[in-house]
Amino acid sequence: MPPRRTTGTSHSKPALRRNQACISCRKRKLRCDATRPHCGACVKHWEAITSAPAPPGLSHPAEPQCLYELSEGLTLTPYLHSETKIRQLEAEIKSLKSKLRAQQATTADSESTPNSQPTGGDTESNQDGYISTRDRTINLDQPLPSSDFDPEPEANMPEPDFYFKLYLLGWNPELPDPDTLNHYIDVFFRCDPCSSSVLHRSTFLESMRLSPRDPGFPHSSVLHAISASASRWYPKRVIVLPDGTRRDTLGEFHAAKTRWHIDRCMSTGENIFEVLQACIILAWYFYQEGRWVEVWIFAAFQTRVSVPLRLNYPGTFSTQGMYSPGAYLTPPRGAHDLESRRRLWWMIVFFDRVVSVGGWTHSIDERDIGTEFPLRHEDFVNQNQMPSNPQDLSTPDVFVHHPPLYTDSFILLLKSIMLFGKVTDFNVRGVLRAPVAPNRHQNPFLLEGFEALDKLISHDFLESLPPIYKSNYGINTEDIEQLDTDLYLLHLVPHAATITLHNSYLDFADPENLSSARCLHAAKSILASYHALVAITLDISKLHPFVVICWYLAAVVQVKLCKYFIDIKDLDRETTVWSEINVFRYAMLAYGEKSGIGSRQEKLLQTVMEDILKLTSHKEPLAIGAPLDIYAVASRWRKDIGYHPNGITTPPPDDPDRNTILALRDNWDYSNEPPYQASNVQWAEILLGPEVWQNW
Repeated sequence: MPPRRTTGTSHSKPALRRNQACISCRKRKLRCDATRPHCGACVKHWEAITSAPAPPGLSHPAEPQCLYELSEGLTLTPYLHSETKIRQLEAEIKSLKSKLRAQQATTADSESTPNSQPTGGDTESNQDGYISTRDRTINLDQPLPSSDFDPEPEANMPEPDFYFKLYLLGWNPELPDPDTLNHYIDVFFRCDPCSSSVLHRSTFLESMRLSPRDPGFPHSSVLHAISASASRWYPKRVIVLPDGTRRDTLGEFHAAKTRWHIDRCMSTGENIFEVLQACIILAWYFYQEGRWVEVWIFAAFQTRVSVPLRLNYPGTFSTQGMYSPGAYLTPPRGAHDLESRRRLWWMIVFFDRVVSVGGWTHSIDERDIGTEFPLRHEDFVNQNQMPSNPQDLSTPDVFVHHPPLYTDSFILLLKSIMLFGKVTDFNVRGVLRAPVAPNRHQNPFLLEGFEALDKLISHDFLESLPPIYKSNYGINTEDIEQLDTDLYLLHLVPHAATITLHNSYLDFADPENLSSARCLHAAKSILASYHALVAITLDISKLHPFVVICWYLAAVVQVKLCKYFIDIKDLDRETTVWSEINVFRYAMLAYGEKSGIGSRQEKLLQTVMEDILKLTSHKEPLAIGAPLDIYAVASRWRKDIGYHPNGITTPPPDDPDRNTILALRDNWDYSNEPPYQASNVQWAEILLGPEVWQNW
């Protein structure tokens, strides 16, 4: 006789009603707990699948594939599966299309004209770069004016019906309308000195002509990142946070949307290369704004994400690995794809070296970088079929030998940045386990590796530059829009690296101190390069943001020199140094009008100057020197009176035209110390030379 079942002690769950279990469990004949939005069995199955990396070219589902049928007596929970949402949205769109066609049919007779074209409710995308709607045609290739961008691109908001038609086309409603987005893209490629080199401009613009539903259309994360970067050149709509930080609402919106796409990609792995491109664009935007916490986080994040993609391997791809499943990216599809990966990787390394600024450990050691240097920008833009660059960081004499077919200002700038990284490694590793910090009384040349590194950054690298780059700051005197920002920064980075290497050993009281001489020469060289630039234009907003750090490092040297002159009570030379400090301050503030890094570094410089501000005998030391706009060619002399740094009106020169001033400036030898007047700094004299100024 079978045993009788006991009652009241069973812990089994109550039976489910018919069709209450999810579809997946019914197909697999599993017990289902009918938990919404995902049952326990489907969650366990999904966790088991995602515990291992996805095969190359595939990706795991973002969530458990758990679907429920709508049955009588059951109500739909607020949560809907993505596929269910898509079906519902498609049904709604189909219904709205039908209603729109019916409404247009009833009003066609009253709105039609003899020359009118047949209209429909759908928005179309043609092959000529236009998005056409019934009421409006948008040219995706519409050029911007040569100057003065639209100050408020959202001022003339399109009608709601226009956005509805874009939505039917597949346009992301969180992006600006195509006309505005086209402006942002053009501004980005023309003005951004950093991450614009990651994208191939003509290919990118061609992809913008595709339908938004096309797989080749740019990813939304990249478009949001570009919009955030371009916001720097539009009038700011600034909000002030409780801690006093200023944020631009336009850039902040698109930065937040880019971060959302980045977070989503990290959980699904979809479009990871495109999202990584958006990540570097956003990282440089944070750097330009001086948002250091996000800068440091993104520097490490980008590097760590790139390593599993094998971007640090030769050819940006490798399947070898003892304990890893291989690369998560498929092999490059061609030469263009390979070069795009190279440039993305080197911009990530560039960013990692720049944010360290001599005092922070890098996210990746240079010994772990096997990727060859990229091709010249000219070859990348024109898609010239060139063999891979024969040089990488392991190449002997890579910093003093530059093959002509694989050398341009960008590649040389990469090499100088990697030299700066060597200085960072030397400083960090030198104090990591040292019992005491370095001091100015010790001789750094007795340290292992110091002399060789000093010779490389202060002499050998600069002397090895090809002649076309060695004596050229990248400034086009005829057209300032042609400023080569990479070449201009190239001449500053070795001097900034020299200051970083020697800064701890400065001792101006010792006339034999070589570190003091090195730093003074580097600071004067950075100041001279700034004079050469502002003699042409005042618009320095398009310079690479790292120039602000170079200015800051040079200004810190001048602050220490000023303190020495205060201590020995040399008022004349103290006044001269104050004027030089203020030149750097004016430069930072001018750059800060478009990028927050300028004003932030100037504020940091003022904290460094607290001691000398208390010790100086000058009543207004921060007012010593001429205003920045004295270098503007158009305003150096007025038509009726001349301009003198001391405020004295003098007769204007006979021929104060642009060419004369430029010729005089080019003949001036900036390698020597300018003839400063100790108590009365004459900026025009510095620029044009004392004899020319006195004659005029």
